[in-house]
Amino acid sequence: MQNWFQVKATYEKMLENGTQKKVTESFLLDSLSFTEAESRAVEELKPYISGEFTIADIKRARLSELFFNDNGDRYFKAKVCFITLDEKSGTEKKTSVQMLAQASSLREALQVVNKGMDGTLADYFIASLSETAIMDVFPYSEEQKKKIQL
Repeated sequence: MQNWFQVKATYEKMLENGTQKKVTESFLLDSLSFTEAESRAVEELKPYISGEFTIADIKRARLSELFFNDNGDRYFKAKVCFITLDEKSGTEKKTSVQMLAQASSLREALQVVNKGMDGTLADYFIASLSETAIMDVFPYSEEQKKKIQL
């Protein structure tokens, strides 16, 4: 199972009008620990950020699945509820999980999640879908990315 960490980096960003502004942006990394997440974040962000930057925050992201889509430029968090039947009492039980989908719009994110869930035998429904502030995702290797083609 993958451990995902959301890392916030603070740095001076050059805006389109030529001025510099201090910004804090979020990134998602696959790591074993908080320490490794910080060192991986520094290594992954060095090529993209000119000048100095600091890691402002690291927190564990509880994600059960990530769906990558080459057409997408934003990341959307989906709350997916699985419905199971308790055979002893005969009642329905809902289990919620968080998933992340890469897409360019909310509608496309919904399609990516549904396409990624194809072949799932469990009954499920998408309880919520919202855009996140995550700028980029860094898994351990490109082969681990579960790509969805629409």
